[in-house]
Amino acid sequence: MRWALVKVCLAVTAMVVIAFAVPLGLVIRELASDRAFSDAERQAAMIAPTLSITTDREELTRAVLSTEPGDRGRLAVHVPAEGGSLNIGTRRATPKDVATVRKAGRASITEVTGGFALLQPTALGTGDIVVVEVFVPEGEVSHGVATAWLMLAGVGVALIVGSVAVADRLGVRMVQPAQRLAGAAQDLGEGRLGTRVPEEGPTELRSAAVAFNSMADQVVQLLANERELAADLSHRLRTPLTVLRLNAASLGEGPAAEQTRAAVQQLEHEVDTIIRTAREQRPQSPGGQTGAGCDASEVIRERMGFWSALAEDEGREVRLAGVDRTVRIPVARPELAAALDALLGNVFRHTPEGTAFSVDVHHSGDAVIVLVSDAGPGISDPKAALARGTSGRDAASGSVGSTGLGLDIVRRVAESTGGDLRIGRSVLGGTEVRIWIGLYGSRPERGRRGHGRRVGRRAGWQRRKEPRTTTGSGAQH
Repeated sequence: MRWALVKVCLAVTAMVVIAFAVPLGLVIRELASDRAFSDAERQAAMIAPTLSITTDREELTRAVLSTEPGDRGRLAVHVPAEGGSLNIGTRRATPKDVATVRKAGRASITEVTGGFALLQPTALGTGDIVVVEVFVPEGEVSHGVATAWLMLAGVGVALIVGSVAVADRLGVRMVQPAQRLAGAAQDLGEGRLGTRVPEEGPTELRSAAVAFNSMADQVVQLLANERELAADLSHRLRTPLTVLRLNAASLGEGPAAEQTRAAVQQLEHEVDTIIRTAREQRPQSPGGQTGAGCDASEVIRERMGFWSALAEDEGREVRLAGVDRTVRIPVARPELAAALDALLGNVFRHTPEGTAFSVDVHHSGDAVIVLVSDAGPGISDPKAALARGTSGRDAASGSVGSTGLGLDIVRRVAESTGGDLRIGRSVLGGTEVRIWIGLYGSRPERGRRGHGRRVGRRAGWQRRKEPRTTTGSGAQH
C-alpha cells in the first residue's frame, strides 16, 4: 500500500509538472524573443528622425555610427537610389528581402547568419521607402531561456520529490498501524497476552485497534478467570489433601488406617484428574498479563507461614532469607502462591519427616531468583521431573500417582516472564529448585545461569549461619 501510494503520487505530480512546465517554458521562450525584437524595433526607430531630415550618405553614416547598434555593426540603412539601393552600415539581409519589405511596406524578420535581421520600412517625405535593418544575434533571442528552463526543471523536481516524501509519510501513517495490528494479532495468537495496539492512525485503523484491544482484554479476562479457577482448585484442594495424606501416614497399621490411606489416595487421584482436565481445556500461553504483579517477599512470607505449622509438627527445620524487603515481580499473586505451594508440597510429600528445607530470594538487577532447597534424598533424573504431565513413579520418593503438574506450574510461571526453572543439588544435600523470574521479559543467558547457581551456593552457606525462623502459624485455605 505504501509503495502503491508513492507511485500514484509520483505519476500524478509528474503529469501536473509536465502539463504546466512545458507550456510555461514555451511562453518564456516567446517572451524572450518578443523582448529582443521589441528592442530591435526601438533601435530602428532611433534613426527615423535623421531620415526625415536628410538622405545624404555622409550625414546618415554619422547618424548610424552615433547609435549603439550602429557602433556595434548591427544597424544598416537601405536608401533607394537610381539603379538599386544605397546601403549605409553593416548589411546582412539579402537585397531580395530588402526589396520585398520595401514593396510590402511592413516590417519583417528574416533569418541571417548568426541570428535574425529586423527590416523596418520608413517612409520619406518624397514618397520613397527607406528600409532600416537591425541585426539581432541568436543569443539575445534566447537570452535567459535556458536559465528559466533550468529553474522550471528544478521546481518540477522539487515538487516531485516533495510529493513523493509526503506520499511516503502518508503511506507510513497508513501502513504502520496496519502492520502493528497484524503483528499484534500474530503475537496474541502465539500467546503473548499483554500485546496491545496503539489507537492511532486513520479513523478506520483506529477503530480496528480499539476493537482489537477490546478483544484482547476479553481474552485476557477469560484466561485469567480460568487461571484463577485452576489456582483456586490447587490451593483449596491439593494443600489440605497433602496435610491429610501426611496425617493418614501417621495412623499406624490396621484396617481402618489402610482404608483411610486408600481413600486419601483415591481422593488425590480424583483431584489430579480435575486439575489436569481444567488445564487441558485452557490455551497454553507463555505470555503473562500486562500489569499483573505482586511482592514476591510478601507472598513467600505468607505461604511459609502456612507451611511452617506443618513443618513444626514434623520436626522440620525451616530457614527463610531475602524476604526482608519488597521485591516486585511481573507475576500475579495467585500464580506465585500456586507455584510455591507446589514446590513446598513436593518437599513435604517426597522427603522424610524431619528433613530441613529453606527458601531464599535474590535480586540480580534484571531478574529475581527464588531458591527452594531441601536436605532430602534429591532427584535422580531432573529432566524427567521437569517433563510436563509426566505420571508414574516419582524419581525422589518412589510414590505412584504423581501428575507431574507441580513443577510444570512453576516452570510456566517462570517462562511467562522470560525466565526458566532448573533443578540441581542443594548445599543442604538434597534438591535445589531455582526459579529465574525475569523483570523485563529478558531470558537468562548462560553466564547468568551460572551466576544463579553461584548465588544459590552462597545463599546456602549463609543459611547455615542464620538462626531458625518459623513464620506464623497459618491456617489452611
